[in-house]
Amino acid sequence: MTAEATSAARRASASSYLGTAIEWYDFFIFSTAAALVFGEAFFPAADPTTRTLLSFATLGIGFVARPIGGVVAGHLGDRIGRKATLVLTLSVMGVSTAAIGVLPTYDQAGLLAPVLLVVLRLLQGFSAGGEWAGAALMAVEHSPRNSRGLWGSVVQSGTPTGLIVATLVFLAVQLGVGSEAFVAWGWRVPFLLSVVLLGVAMYIRLKVSESPVFAAMRAQTRVVESPLLRVLRDHRKQVLITALTFAGCNAIGYVFLSFLLSYGTGALGLGRDLMLMLSLAGAVTWCAANLAGGVLADRIGRRRTYIIGYVLFVAWAFPFFALIDTRSPGLMALAVVVLCAAIGLTFGPQCALYAESFPPGVRYSGASLATALGALVGGAFAPVIATALFAETSTAYSVSAYMLLAALVSLGAVLALRESDLARMRAADYPEDVAADAMEPAAER
Repeated sequence: MTAEATSAARRASASSYLGTAIEWYDFFIFSTAAALVFGEAFFPAADPTTRTLLSFATLGIGFVARPIGGVVAGHLGDRIGRKATLVLTLSVMGVSTAAIGVLPTYDQAGLLAPVLLVVLRLLQGFSAGGEWAGAALMAVEHSPRNSRGLWGSVVQSGTPTGLIVATLVFLAVQLGVGSEAFVAWGWRVPFLLSVVLLGVAMYIRLKVSESPVFAAMRAQTRVVESPLLRVLRDHRKQVLITALTFAGCNAIGYVFLSFLLSYGTGALGLGRDLMLMLSLAGAVTWCAANLAGGVLADRIGRRRTYIIGYVLFVAWAFPFFALIDTRSPGLMALAVVVLCAAIGLTFGPQCALYAESFPPGVRYSGASLATALGALVGGAFAPVIATALFAETSTAYSVSAYMLLAALVSLGAVLALRESDLARMRAADYPEDVAADAMEPAAER
C-alpha cells in the first residue's frame, strides 16, 4: 500500500464515515422517537398496543421508499458519479428530518399530522435508500484491494455512531427537560439539530474527490447507459443473494433499535434512561465489532466472517431475551453487547461484499437495489412483527423465534456466496487495471 493510496483511502473513508454518521443520526432519531413518543403524539386515540403498532408502522413505511431511492440514486451514481449523488441524498435527508421537528401533533392538526409524518418518513427512506451504497463505494473504490474490508468497515461504523449521537441527544434532552416536557415538546430538539448537522455533513461531502473507479470509467467512456436494466438482466442472482445476506442482520438490528426500547419501557416497566443507556452500550459495541468484522473479512474472507456472525445470532436469539427479562441492568447489558457484536460481524464487511458483487458500471445500482430490498424484507416491519408477536403470545421468546428464523435465512444466503467471485472482482478493480477486466466489453453496452 503506497502512502498516496493510504492517504486517499483514509480521506474517502473519513468523509464517508462522517457523512454516513450524520445521515443515520437523522434516520435513528425517528426510530427512537417512534418507540418513545410518536404513538402518543400522533395516534393518541388508539389503545396502547395499537398506538405502538401504528408508530412502528410509520417507521416501516420509510423502508418502502428505500428501493425507490436506491433505484434513482443508483442510476445517478452510475451515470453522473458517486459524489454528486451523495450530496443529493444528504440534502433530502437533512431537510425532511428538520421538518419533522416542526410538525403539528394530532391534537393540533388532526389526521393531517400523521399524514405529514408519513410523507416525511417516505422522504427519509428515499434518501437512506441511495445513501448507503454511495458512501460504501466511495470508501471501497478509493481503497487498495487488500484492505477494502477495513476501510469499508470504517464507513459502516458511521451507522452506530449516528445511533450513539442520536441516543446521547435524546438522553440529554430527556434528563434536561424531564419526562413531561420531553413528551410535550422536547422530542423535537433532536430533529431540529439536523439543520446544523446538515451544514457540517455537506461541507465534508464536498471536500472528497470522485471515486477513482468511476473517474476511470468516465475517462474511458465506459459509463453504462441503463445500469438498472443491466442489473435486472444480468445480475439478478447477485441482487437476491446480497439482499438476503443483509436481511437477517437488519431485522435483528431493528429489534434491538426499536422494539427493545418499547418492550423495556412498556412490558418490563423500566425507565427510558436505562433503556437509552443500553442502546448506547449496544451502539458502542456495534461500532467496535464493525471494525473487527472488516479486519476479519480482509484476513479470512467475507464469507467466513459472515458465517461467524450469523452462527452467533442463531446461538444468542433465545438467551438474549432470557437475560433481558431478568430486569438486571448488568445481565441486560450482556445480552445487548453480545447481540451487537454479532450485528457488527455481519455489518462491518458489507461495503466490501456489496462492491465486489457487481461490476463497476452497475455497482451503485446493484448495491443500492440489494441493500434496499434487504432492508425492506428484513428491517421494514421488524418492530411491528415483534410487537404483534409479543402481543399475541405474551412472551418475548416468540420474538426470539423470529430472530432465529431471520438469522437462518441470511445464513443460507451467505453459504451461497462464492469467495472466488468476490476475489476476482476485487483484483480487477485495482490498481493499474482499474475497470478493465470487470467491465463488460463496449460492444455489449
